[in-house]
Amino acid sequence: MVLDEDDRLREEDPHTGRIASGLPDHVVVHRSRFEVDLNRPRDEAVYRTPADCWDLDVWRDTALPDDLVEGSLELYDAFHAELAEHLDGLAASGPFVVYDVHTYNHRRDGADAPASDPEENPEVNVGTGSLDRERFGGVVDAFIEAMEGADVSWGDLDVRENVRFRGGHLSKWIHARYPGVGCCLALEFRKSFMDEWTAEVDEGRLAELNAALAATVPAVESALGEVGSA
Repeated sequence: MVLDEDDRLREEDPHTGRIASGLPDHVVVHRSRFEVDLNRPRDEAVYRTPADCWDLDVWRDTALPDDLVEGSLELYDAFHAELAEHLDGLAASGPFVVYDVHTYNHRRDGADAPASDPEENPEVNVGTGSLDRERFGGVVDAFIEAMEGADVSWGDLDVRENVRFRGGHLSKWIHARYPGVGCCLALEFRKSFMDEWTAEVDEGRLAELNAALAATVPAVESALGEVGSA
């Protein structure tokens, strides 16, 4: 790998585990997306060329060796098999919700350049592109309302649906494997809680986001109960 460490980190999703740590159950992946991207379809999960990953030069050689690709895909398959085993158990008891937590950059023009337009970059983007909204719309609305109502020091949280992202592979995989049962909310947190160029974290803001996300659970569980009884 020839990609600079700072550039690599900027394109990853740092601190997502910390944002989600207040939730009752977790799957935290300690792998770089440049080794295997678990939120892409299997045939796109390993970045082979700059075109696969924001035009970044990642590998010393132009062609990534097949054995390295296969090793990454083994990790991909193992992750999905383990997650399926876990979710199969939940599905046997009825509908369930997964929070698929990510972060995203909003200062791509440079450290000293203006941030991207907040109208197009909500603090929390709720991706529901593959979700059965007729069945799970109440769950989505309950999440957004609870998140918007969070008590944060900078005012109101800007939480909107499908503005920047509609959800990636993982949410599609869950919805396809558990139709009418699995509800995956693909959550993209704008990196307002950190400087995406220096990686310095605003610990207070991150802690408030952690608390805000955890506080959505009762409302979401209540809405999910109504789905289960429908």
